[in-house]
Amino acid sequence: MVTVWLIVSMLLRDALFIRVNWRLFAVELNCSATNQQAAPPRLRRSVSTVSRPALFLGDSGTRGHSAAMRIAVISDTHDRYPSSLPAQLRDADEIWHLGDVCRPDTLVGFEQLGPPLRVVMGNCDANPWPLTLDLTREGVRFHLVHIPPRDPPKKATVILHGHTHVPRDETDPLGVRWLNPGCITRPNRGAPASYAWLTVEAGRLTRWDLVRL
Repeated sequence: MVTVWLIVSMLLRDALFIRVNWRLFAVELNCSATNQQAAPPRLRRSVSTVSRPALFLGDSGTRGHSAAMRIAVISDTHDRYPSSLPAQLRDADEIWHLGDVCRPDTLVGFEQLGPPLRVVMGNCDANPWPLTLDLTREGVRFHLVHIPPRDPPKKATVILHGHTHVPRDETDPLGVRWLNPGCITRPNRGAPASYAWLTVEAGRLTRWDLVRL
């Protein structure tokens, strides 16, 4: 009788042990599944590239963002000019001289200002400056020469010349504009001594302003 009781007691203990372990295993499985679901997803790092706009000043004189360009245009200095003139041109983006400088050292005061100085050779000049210059500024094509040609060069939209010592602003039947800033020191035909400011912006010549001296 005692032996039977011991056997039954052992069976009941083993059954209880198995039941408890099974519940613990089930709890562990449930916790593991819950932790896997609740785990935050792994984030992918992204790298962003920031590009900065650049401004350019190329051979064509285009500066970007359609900024206006102001050019001082002078001609026929013939060795002299008013002492106050260089200071008046200090804020120019460029200075263009249309010939008859005569002595090259006449240009020293303008060269020291800093803006680029472009010069063409006049009939009174011995220094070998170029006879003509073809320049494009802000999309406008300019032809610089001392003595005005009979016909406009191909592709030029604006002719700038000196020689006559008289200011000029005319547009021919082809739509080409002819400009002369006048003479610095020896004006002709009753004209005052003068130079000019030329403004170009976004592909157009927007201003031509004569300045009396």
